Amino acid sequence: MTEYSKLTTESFNKNTENIDKMTAIEIARAINEEDKKVAFAVEQSLTQIAEGIETMANCLNAGGHIYYCGAGTSGRLGVLDASECVPTYGVSEDTVVGLMAGGYEALYASREFAEDDFDSIVSEMRKRNFSARDILVAISASGSANCVKGAIRYAKECGAYTICVSCNPNSDLVPMVDIPIVAEVGPEVINGSTRMKAGTAQKMILNMLSTGAMIRHGRVRGNYMAYMVPSNIKLVDRAIRMICQKTGCDPERAVIELEKANNVIADAMDAIEGVK
Repeated sequence: MTEYSKLTTESFNKNTENIDKMTAIEIARAINEEDKKVAFAVEQSLTQIAEGIETMANCLNAGGHIYYCGAGTSGRLGVLDASECVPTYGVSEDTVVGLMAGGYEALYASREFAEDDFDSIVSEMRKRNFSARDILVAISASGSANCVKGAIRYAKECGAYTICVSCNPNSDLVPMVDIPIVAEVGPEVINGSTRMKAGTAQKMILNMLSTGAMIRHGRVRGNYMAYMVPSNIKLVDRAIRMICQKTGCDPERAVIELEKANNVIADAMDAIEGVK
């Protein structure tokens, strides 16, 4: 049984005990001061984050899939990161999957009760044929969410690799997973409101994990999104500029080669550089 009083994400923040009496600018300053601690907390876990990047890239290179899971803010951040991999890196929708306790309705409507259900995420993993070749990234600020614990147990039963992203060093998830990533951000500005510093830390870590994995998976050229899907006017313009910057060609040539390459930026780059 989790002792919530011992979790740093549930502890009292003395720095903001009088925030209800502050002016608007004082509130903004107080929040900003607390937010400054987040990047340093994440920095302490870079070794584990790097291990996660390599493991996730190896999974993708072997034809596996990455599954994020969580409840509340943590789950929403996982779904957000997963959904952005498709347009950014041109991967299929099942390459990185975000599973949310309470289902996708919980993205916009509170389903906090689903956090306590050990099977609320496992059922979705089964539907999607989660297997040993996949990897599970379990996200929980407190590390106490039963839905996430259930998902980890199921992943281990399948023989899959597991990672957790938490903000408590004494998280229940730490001994359960292969790679525990912990960013101890301390008590929140509003006590227990882990959508704040903990959420920011989790978003930063997920950015690192997915970006690093996609780089190691070959979906980036230099620092260009070479497999980005140019699906609107802005992105088409960006694609043309990327091709020009990478190859030194003029925009007219970039447009022609991009069309010939069926809008695959990397292929257009290769075609131009191959004739130089």
